[in-house]
Amino acid sequence: MECVVQGIIETQHVEALEILLQGLCGVHKEHLRVHELYLKSGPNLGHVTSEIRLLCNLEHPEPWTVKHVGGALRGAGAEQISVLVRNMVESKASKNVLRLFYALGYKLDHELLRVGSAFHFKRGAWITVTVSSINKMLKLHAIDDTVPVTLGIQVVEVTAPATSENYSEVAAAVSSFCEYLAPLLHLSKPGVSTGVVPTAAAAAASLMSDGGGTTL
Repeated sequence: MECVVQGIIETQHVEALEILLQGLCGVHKEHLRVHELYLKSGPNLGHVTSEIRLLCNLEHPEPWTVKHVGGALRGAGAEQISVLVRNMVESKASKNVLRLFYALGYKLDHELLRVGSAFHFKRGAWITVTVSSINKMLKLHAIDDTVPVTLGIQVVEVTAPATSENYSEVAAAVSSFCEYLAPLLHLSKPGVSTGVVPTAAAAAASLMSDGGGTTL
């Protein structure tokens, strides 16, 4: 399982967000350049469509990551949690994994190139924050020939691994951390559009002037 929230930020304010994240987390950013392939199962694998994501970190090309995102937690309890809790299975594989899934009957649905930065740290839970632009490829697998999906906007995602026993505590840790980012962006469950926040410009200017402050 994992807990996840997403938001967007204008590209002009990304440097300020990275300064804030470095100050909050006490870790340096990692460069992010990931080729993402989204596969869907063919009719030979049953009537219910299965979706698989293959992720190749171009900074460290092997191993690849195979990720299956399942359904979200439902019910009254889930509605009261400010983050999305969903089933997720992830494993590592060699670069031949794409050929394997093609042989099994999966088809490429679409592919993206995600470029930006990532922060990994422990703050009540193991949390990962990614800040990235999403780019589509003009030709199959052409990672050097891309165009941004949304000009001037980057996607921010906060995720944390969880289990059926501790997801409430992990969700609370993620929510608490996200409050520190509120002046720059609003983070919510994936699929909930919130737009940019009106205080972002002033908050970014303050962060740029004082260099991000101290680690909290």
